[in-house]
Amino acid sequence: METTTPAPMSGRKAQAARNDQTILQAARAVFVADPGAPIAAVAERAGVGISALYRRYASKEILLRKLCSDGLKIYIAEAEAALADERDPWSVFADFMRRIVDADTHSLTLNLAGTFAPDEDLFRESEYAESLAVRVFERARDAGVLRPGLEVSDLSMVFEQLAAVHLVDEERTVEMRHRYLELILDGLHLTSAEPLPGPPPTPEEIGRRWIVT
Repeated sequence: METTTPAPMSGRKAQAARNDQTILQAARAVFVADPGAPIAAVAERAGVGISALYRRYASKEILLRKLCSDGLKIYIAEAEAALADERDPWSVFADFMRRIVDADTHSLTLNLAGTFAPDEDLFRESEYAESLAVRVFERARDAGVLRPGLEVSDLSMVFEQLAAVHLVDEERTVEMRHRYLELILDGLHLTSAEPLPGPPPTPEEIGRRWIVT
């Protein structure tokens, strides 16, 4: 089948795209460190004028939704890649976990849940991401490579625990997260383990954190 190469963006559009990425990277760094920071702190970190930022994102809430939407899209892409992977179920599952930790999508959940009101698009993306996570989890569980008593909601808590590992040095943070992920993976793969204490988190317990109080 013949494929077409997308036309290159004009200089002005390419610059706008670069500016947008700079703003989003700055916003992620600012709001993960301090969810209560003003949007002016994003403009300062990005090196753009506040008016230029507002032309792209009219409010802090819109910017937060965009950050979380981008994080969900990354999670969705990784889950879809795992479902398309035909290797043995444990390798697929473990590598999916490693890639999600590398993507650091759950730093957004950990720090931004409850600080803004998600819209319908974000809820739809979240539901789709969850449906894919269920399929990744169930494939591993049905293959008998996961510890008895686990549920897919346990994965969210694992990712958030690892996202909470944060040191001043970024490379050291990544190294430490993977150190503890490997310990956790050993526990998840312990198919002859004793029952886990208490039930897994319910969807209501996980979803309630996104309600703005």
